Amino acid sequence: MNRYALWKYLIIAVSILLGSLYTLPNFYGESPAVQISPLRVSVSTDTALMQRVEDALKKANITTDGILLEGNSIKARFVDTDTQIKAKDLLQSTLGDDFIVALNLLPNSPKWLTDLGALPMYLGLDLRGGVHFMLAVDMDGALNKSLEQYSADIRSSLREHKIHYNGLEKQSTKLILKFRDIESRTKAIAELSTNYPDLKFTEEDVESRFHLTASIKPEAQVRMKDSAVMQNITTLRNRVNELGVAEPIIQKAGADRVIVQLPGVQDTAKAKEILGRTATLEIRMVDDEKDLDAALRGQVPFGTELYEERGGSPLLVKKQVLLTGERITDAQPGFDKDNQPAVHINLDSSGSRIFKQLTRENVGRRMAILLIEKNKAEVITAPVIREEIGGGRVQISGRMSSVEAKDVALLLRAGAMAAPMDIIEERTVGPSLGADNIARGFNSTLYGFLAIAIFIIAYYTSFGVISIIALSVNVLLLIGLLSIMQATLTLPGMAALALTVGMAIDANVLINERIRDELRAGISPQSAIHAGYERAFDTIVDSNITTLIAGIALFAFGSGPIKGFAVVLCLGILTSVFTATFVSRGMVNLMYGSRRRLDSVPIGKIWIPKASDNAGKTRTKIDHSEKVISDRKGKDQEDLSTQAKTSDYVEGKTEAPVKTDIETKVKTKVGDKAGVKARGKRKPQTS
Repeated sequence: MNRYALWKYLIIAVSILLGSLYTLPNFYGESPAVQISPLRVSVSTDTALMQRVEDALKKANITTDGILLEGNSIKARFVDTDTQIKAKDLLQSTLGDDFIVALNLLPNSPKWLTDLGALPMYLGLDLRGGVHFMLAVDMDGALNKSLEQYSADIRSSLREHKIHYNGLEKQSTKLILKFRDIESRTKAIAELSTNYPDLKFTEEDVESRFHLTASIKPEAQVRMKDSAVMQNITTLRNRVNELGVAEPIIQKAGADRVIVQLPGVQDTAKAKEILGRTATLEIRMVDDEKDLDAALRGQVPFGTELYEERGGSPLLVKKQVLLTGERITDAQPGFDKDNQPAVHINLDSSGSRIFKQLTRENVGRRMAILLIEKNKAEVITAPVIREEIGGGRVQISGRMSSVEAKDVALLLRAGAMAAPMDIIEERTVGPSLGADNIARGFNSTLYGFLAIAIFIIAYYTSFGVISIIALSVNVLLLIGLLSIMQATLTLPGMAALALTVGMAIDANVLINERIRDELRAGISPQSAIHAGYERAFDTIVDSNITTLIAGIALFAFGSGPIKGFAVVLCLGILTSVFTATFVSRGMVNLMYGSRRRLDSVPIGKIWIPKASDNAGKTRTKIDHSEKVISDRKGKDQEDLSTQAKTSDYVEGKTEAPVKTDIETKVKTKVGDKAGVKARGKRKPQTS
C-alpha cells in the first residue's frame, strides 16, 4: 500500500543530486576581473597579447589573481574592485583602440563544475552583478544623417521626374542644388516642396547660376532629434534582446542621454561591443576610372574616397551613397555557394527597387559594400555586377569568419542607429553595493525557515521532520532551477523565495492533518497514511494552480522587478507540489511502508472524543425526546376533552342534522381512544 517502485526513488535521488550540483556554484561567489577583447576580427588575441598584458600589470605593480585566455578574449582576475579599476585604466591606455577593455565578474567555481555547465544564477543590479551604461546621442550626427538621406532621395526624385540639374552638394546643415536655368529650378521647387514638407527651399542666384538651398525646418529638427533618441532606444532594445539579457532597463535620461542597465551580464565586453557599435550598411560604386596611384600618394580625386578592401587591396569608392541599411528588413548569417561565411540580407520594397535599378544600370562595374562602425567605413566586399539582381535579396561575403558574419547579421537585423552614440559612463555593480541587501534577504529567508521548522517539528514530531526535509529539498531545487535557467535574481525575487517557503509548508500541513483525521476515525495507521496523501493531493493541486495562474499573469503583464518576482513564485509553486506530494511520501514510504505491523505513527497528539461523553450526550437526547413525547400526549388528551365538551354542547343546542354529524365524529374518536385503552389493559390469555 505505502510502497514506491524503484524508479520513483531514482527520480527523487537524481532530482536532489542535480539540484545540489547546480546550487553549489552559488556558494563560491565571484571575483572582479578585466576582460580584453579585440574590436575587429582582423585583430587576434593570443599568448603574445596575454604576455603583453601580464608585463604591463607587473610594471605598474598591480597584482593579479590569475590571467587566462578563453576563446577570443583575455581575462585577468583581481582580489578587489579598486585593483580592478586601476588595471582597467592601465590596460585601456596601453592596448589602444584596437581592443575593448571592460570590467567583468568571474565565478570562483571549480573547473569541474564549470565544465558541467554549473554556473551561479545572475543577480540583479540591486543585489550584485550587472553593467550600467550611459550613452550620449550625437544630435548633430542625427541631422547630418537625415541630410544624407534627403540627398539620396532628392537625387532619385529628380532623376525619376527627368528634371535636369548640374549638381548637389552638402554644406554644413544645408543642401545646395545647382540648375542650368530658372525653368528647371521652378519644376524642382514644385516637385520637392510637395514630397519633402520638412525641408525649407530658398532660391539663390550665384554668379549667373541658379541655386536652390534646402534646409531642415526648426520644428522638424526638434522632431528629428526626439525621433533619433527613441529610434536608438528601440535599436538598443533589439540588440539587448539578441544578447538574451533578462530584465534589461533601457530608458531616456534628459534630451540626449540613454541609460542602459544589463543585470546579470557576465560577458560585459561583448555587451559593450554590441551596444557601442553603430553598424550600418552602405552600397556605393567603385570608381575604376580615376588614378589610383595618385590617390595612394595622397591626391584623392574629387568625389571619391580611398579605402582598403579586406585583404589589403586599395579601392577608390564614390562618395555618393546609393543604398543604406535602413532598407534592410532581415539579415541572417549563412554560407555562400563556395561554403564560405556570408550574410544574407532581405530588402524592403523600396530597397528592392533601388537595388534592381542599380544593378541593371551598372552591369560590368564593381559595387562596394561598406560596413560603417563608429564613423569608420570598411569595404567588406567589392564584387563585379554580372547581371540585374531583383527580388530584394542581397548576399554579403568575402573574407569574414562565422563569428563576424553572426555579429554583422545581428547588428543589421537589430537596425541601424538613427544617430551615433558614445558610451560616456560605464559601471559594473560589484558586491559592495548590494551586500547589505543580500544579507537582509538571506537572513529573512533563513529566520523564516527556522521559525517554521521549530513549529512544525514541535507540532507533528517525526512527520514534522519529514516535512522540513521536504521543504529543504524544495529550496534546493528552486535555487538549482534558477541557476540552470540563468535567471536574474533581484530583491523582489528574494521576497518571492521567502514567500515560497511559507507556501510550500502549507501542503505538508494539509497532508499531516488529513492523516490525523483518518487516525481519529479509527482506521489503521497504514491506511491513514495512504488515505491522507490521496485525499490531500486534489486540495494541494487546486490551491497551487490558482496561485500559479496569478503568477503567470504577473509575468505576462508585469515588467522589471515584477517579472523577477513572478518567475521565482511560479518555479517555487512547481517545486513545492513536487516535494510535498512526491518527495515527502517517498520518505514516509521508506520509513513505514515496509512494516507489516504498525500500531501508531509519530504525527503529534491526536485528540479523540471520550466514549462517556458521547454516552452522556446520547442520554440527554433520549430524555429530551421522552419529555417531548409526554407533553404531546398530554396535549392530545386535553384537545380530546375539549372536543367532547364541545360535542355535548352542540348536542343540546343544535339541530338534528348537525347534531348527528358531530356526534358521530366525536363518538368515533372517543371509541377509538377507548378501544386503544381497553386493548392496553386487556390481560394476556392463558392456555
